Amino acid sequence: MKSDALRTVRDEHASLSAMLRSMLVMIDRGPETDGPERFFDVLRAMLFYIGEFPEKLHHPKESDLLFPRVARAAPHTLETIQRLEKEHMGGEDRVRELVHLLMAWEYLGEPRRQAFVDEAQAYVRFYLAHMKLEEQVVLPAAEQLLDEADRRALDAAFSSHVDPLSPEGQRDPTFDRLFTRIVRLAPSPVGVG
Repeated sequence: MKSDALRTVRDEHASLSAMLRSMLVMIDRGPETDGPERFFDVLRAMLFYIGEFPEKLHHPKESDLLFPRVARAAPHTLETIQRLEKEHMGGEDRVRELVHLLMAWEYLGEPRRQAFVDEAQAYVRFYLAHMKLEEQVVLPAAEQLLDEADRRALDAAFSSHVDPLSPEGQRDPTFDRLFTRIVRLAPSPVGVG
């Protein structure tokens, strides 16, 4: 039986994956293509989104609600869940470091470019692998082994969980300016810039 919560997790992963891939496209194009002001503005907005939504809303619900239920129902996933949880714990620090490296490049110039590029590429590889592991181990175990009460609890918790950059359906109006800025200026698949 499919769960709305698990569909929400997968949808949010797809949204975040598109954001991360667009970030790499922007980095490859560099500030020379669209101008430094626009380039750095969009990358800051993308990193802000990652810090605000996945790190503060998406990961806590996985860590607090999904992972414990899956670990109880599927003890064979415990090692993977512990790894994912450790990665969640370091997420905000990694985003802050990326913002710092981006600002160093923006304010101190070209000698700081490569440090940001290297860390951003490593971060995207890490994050895509993190989501893939969740989708290959945790979500299938949840689909197969969670009981109806756990599914209902997760569905209820995730029903109010609205991705601020979701192109479809309801968005949190608090994030409308961020949504507009990213979609207007970022390259496809996230934006139209």
